[in-house]
Order: sequence, then structure tokens, then C-alpha cells
Amino acid sequence: MTVERLSSEDGKNASAFTPWLQPCNGRRRVLDDVVEKLEQKEIPGKEHVEAYLLDQYRRNCKSNTLQNTFDDLNIFLSFVKASGKSHLEEITRADLFAFIEHEQDRGMKPATVHTRLGRIKAFIHFLVEQGVVRGGILTRRLTVKVPDSLPRAMEPVDVNKLLSVIDNTRDRAMIVVLLRTGMRIGELLSLLVREVNLKERRIEIYEAEKTRVGRVVYLSEDARAALQAWLKERDPNKQLVFYAQGRHSMSYANARLVFRKYLTKAGLTQRGYTLHCLRHTCASELLNGGMRLECLQQLLGHSTIEMTRRYARLTDKTREEEYFRAMGRIERGEIDGSYQLDPRLQEIFEKKELLETHGDKLPEHS
Repeated sequence: MTVERLSSEDGKNASAFTPWLQPCNGRRRVLDDVVEKLEQKEIPGKEHVEAYLLDQYRRNCKSNTLQNTFDDLNIFLSFVKASGKSHLEEITRADLFAFIEHEQDRGMKPATVHTRLGRIKAFIHFLVEQGVVRGGILTRRLTVKVPDSLPRAMEPVDVNKLLSVIDNTRDRAMIVVLLRTGMRIGELLSLLVREVNLKERRIEIYEAEKTRVGRVVYLSEDARAALQAWLKERDPNKQLVFYAQGRHSMSYANARLVFRKYLTKAGLTQRGYTLHCLRHTCASELLNGGMRLECLQQLLGHSTIEMTRRYARLTDKTREEEYFRAMGRIERGEIDGSYQLDPRLQEIFEKKELLETHGDKLPEHS
């Protein structure tokens, strides 16, 4: 089973599909790699998995999407095989329920199960379109509820501790830029020198890591200074702004080790901070500084305003001020003990009671 064979139609020679067979980019290499791994797996419907991966490749899905799809389908179809089924046509809705319970029983986080289930459902939709399985499997909604937790931002005092112990020019530029721009770590590690404009204090992200939508982020004065210092020291022959010693790039694992090194140095290892907390901290501080949600949404590259509202729950100063104002009155004994209804609510309730009592006998102006 090869990608070349699946690329042909009605027995045509695969050479007609030369553009798809050119290993000219990272996505193509990932596709070739996962197809080679798929060959070695003993799971039901390998030919349909390969066809689906090729379909994702044609639709310009990212390398990570191809890899994650292969990993999740391998896990699911291995589970299906272990349950005694050898053909995709045998998969039922009950298998999806059983798989969810299996993943939960082995300690997978709700968010992981939710994401994995989403990829499996997308694959089943593809099978339905191809006439491989019946559409009834997904007729009713099938979801995993994910806790809507608050974003984890760093405390201001901890931010100061962290910044005070960073003594390396490159590392300081990395951490301060993440902290002040709200960039995702993947976006920072793939940042090219030509995308940085120190004069205008901006960075142009031509394709966001998650949404694949371009945006512009801006550099605070300390971020600009830290980045400028690093650009003077770095190897001018390398295209990426940040790279590990002796390499042309830096991996996420390497960046995480750098961050953890300074957390240890600052005595913050027990605080549970991650690199992504720098993005949360940036968002929280900008909201506290008065930035509107709509502007923050664009700056962070969120696809919906609801994603950005999570930070408002964390930083809403108006709600905080009203709570302490009301609680202050309670603590000073300024409430006489009898609960009084807000006059506006009282008027609404009175109108509702009249409507229920008199129905359409009320005059129109009421």
C-alpha cells in the first residue's frame, strides 16, 4: 500500500500526479513518514486511513495535523481490533462510547479525550462520504465535556523574580518577547528575522500556529531592547531569530528546558508555571491595563471572542470593584436586614404579574 497507488484514479499511471509525489516540503516528509509507519500496523481499514491522510495533505493541513491524525486513528483502530472487529464497516456508535470510557479509565485528561474524539469523528465523516460506513453512527451529538478552567497567569511578583535571574541575551529576548507579545511558543520558534521590524516595534506573524491566520503583534520597549540586543549577537547567516547552539532552529523541548532553568534559579519551580503561562500573563496584564476584548482577540489570534472572554473572567476589575463596594456596605452594617428589590426589577415583576392576571385585557401602553 503506497501513497502513489492511492493517488491514481481508475488505474491511471501515478506519474500523472507528480506534484503530489515531490518530497519538497516538511508536510510531504511527514506524510511519507506516517504512511510508512501505517504499513507496519495491523489495524482495520489501513487503506482508508491512508486515503484520509492524503486527503488532509491535499487540503493543505499542517504537519502536526497529519501526525496527530495518524496517532489518534492508530490508537482508536487498535482498540477496535482488540474488541474483535476487523473491518471498518463493523464500527458502531457503541464502539465510540466504549473508546471514550477506555481513554478515561486509563487516565487521559478530558481535553485530550475531547480532541482525540474530534479527529476520530472527522475520519468517520470521511468514511460516510466514501460510503464505507453508515451515517447513523454520528446522527446524534457525541461530545466529551471539558472543564472551562481559568487561564493560568503568572503573579506580578513572580514575573519580576523570573526576569531578574535571566543572564543570557538570547534567553532574555525569548522570554520577554513571549511575555510582552502574547505569541505562542511555536510562533516564536518559527519566527524569521525578516518578520521583525524593530523600528516600528512590530512582528508580523504571516501564519498563526493554530488558526493559520496572519496577524501583527507589537513590541514593548523592554521587549524591543531585549530583541535588539540578541539580534546584534546572533549568527546573521541563520534565518530563524531563535536557534539552539550548533543548530539552525530550536525545538519546543529545548525552549521548555531553558524556561525551567530560570524558574529553578528564581525559586519558582513549585508554582506550576509553563511557557504558555507567559501568553496568559500578557493577555491578563493588557486587560488590566484597559485594552478592549476585541483588540486583545486580534492580538492573540483567537478565532472567536469567547476564547478571549476567559481572560475577562480572570481580570474583570469592574466586577471586583463592585463586589468590594457592596461587601463594604455589608460589613459597615449599612443594610437594615430587610432585602429590598432593585426598583427596575420590581417594575418588571409587577408588569409580569399583571400580564399573568389580566392577560390581553391590559391596555397597550402598559
